[in-house]
Amino acid sequence: MNLYLLILLPLLAALVAAMLPAERHRPLLLPAASLIHILLVLRELADPSPAGPHGMLYLDALGRLILLVVSLLYGAVSVYAIGYFRSHPTWSNRIFIVCLLVFLSAMSMAAAAQHLGLLWVAVELTTVVSAPMIYFNRNRFSIEATWKYLLLCSVGIALAMLGLLFVAYAGLQGGGEQGLRLGHLLEKAELLSKPWLRAGFVFLLVGFGTKMGLAPLHTWKPDAYGEAPGLVGGLLAGGLTSVAFLAVSRVVQIMTAAGEGVMARQFLMALGVLSLVFAALFVIRQRDIKRMLAYSSVEHMGILAIGLAVGKLAAYGAMFHVLNNALTKGALFMAAGNIHRYFGSKRMCETQGAIGVLPWSAGIFLAGFLAITGSPPFAPFMSEFAILRGIFAGGHFALGVAFIALLTVIFIGMSTSVLTVALGPTMEEEQPSEWGGESFLTVISPLLLLGAILALGLYLPEELRVMFQEAADLIEVTP
Repeated sequence: MNLYLLILLPLLAALVAAMLPAERHRPLLLPAASLIHILLVLRELADPSPAGPHGMLYLDALGRLILLVVSLLYGAVSVYAIGYFRSHPTWSNRIFIVCLLVFLSAMSMAAAAQHLGLLWVAVELTTVVSAPMIYFNRNRFSIEATWKYLLLCSVGIALAMLGLLFVAYAGLQGGGEQGLRLGHLLEKAELLSKPWLRAGFVFLLVGFGTKMGLAPLHTWKPDAYGEAPGLVGGLLAGGLTSVAFLAVSRVVQIMTAAGEGVMARQFLMALGVLSLVFAALFVIRQRDIKRMLAYSSVEHMGILAIGLAVGKLAAYGAMFHVLNNALTKGALFMAAGNIHRYFGSKRMCETQGAIGVLPWSAGIFLAGFLAITGSPPFAPFMSEFAILRGIFAGGHFALGVAFIALLTVIFIGMSTSVLTVALGPTMEEEQPSEWGGESFLTVISPLLLLGAILALGLYLPEELRVMFQEAADLIEVTP
């Protein structure tokens, strides 16, 4: 029953938001629904619900991790959203808030889905409801970004549907039963027709890899992240990509159980390295701060793919990095949104010297840059170091050297933009902003997220360590 509440609660709140006439009161539904959602998630972690009667909904270790990540990130974004809409009191927010709430429901359903068809529906629903949020600013750049996002992600999710059909047919050809329940596929994995399963894996990896933003399937990211409001960028970079990572991990589980783990890991390794290369190339001299964060997201999806491909200690580091990436990206995008609204621009040359007028946002942006690039003592350093240790422990010495070199290039490339924006000289021609500046509500959320990342870098609770290890073990162990 608790799992159904996690999915239905945001939908009920979305219905109330659609019917509520007052624009100023509607944003309050976001933190209210989010608080209840977080409490339900914590209850679920403490006392897991049994599998449903048809095995469609159940939270294993990987699902619990993704659900926790999504709920925490959404909670921070929901508080930020109140301050965001108070700075724009005349803007209509009905569609935006309804989509935000449905987005939470879809991500929750994806985390709990134990049927690949239901997982596909949840991922597709995130595409549909996030498109209006990307278009929220209603200019020619946002509509272009929205159409590119819809086109590329819809093609990707269509390919994933074809992959599901291949996997289902692999069961029939192997003499088994047709079905897409995860437990059934893992139990009967050795009976699956290998050619059809391999074909299904390729289509599923391309489809869900597009949503995850792995290179060269990432081309929607710079435009979508660049034009969406900061809070939406944070949800896309931290929430949507985590859900897509979950979908890719489910496919790897099936391939590993069927004895095809080597092929799955080779493909993941190739896309992971390619993502780091693309990020290193395009982050250098990047003048748009939100597009810079988009290429940083491509980088970190590559890191997750490499961790999943290497396995063992690196897989543990990847599970830890899912949480670190989501919370850090949320803080960075909200801080970047504050800077964007104050200066009326995302370009480095027009936003420099932000520390003088937006001390909190610029400080968070600078600290978030250090965190996301793996600087100690922040938690991403710990998860990336675990992945690197796993790479060398697995004998992948050339990969380890390339991993370090590419992360160094990305650090240098991002530092040029971030330091100029945060600490550069203030523009003499700076005009007063129509937006009043920072407020408690637009600063407290990214500050808390950054504080959590710092705390996790200094001390990792045993409960989280066990969760990461159990999630990694799901990928490693063949039933």
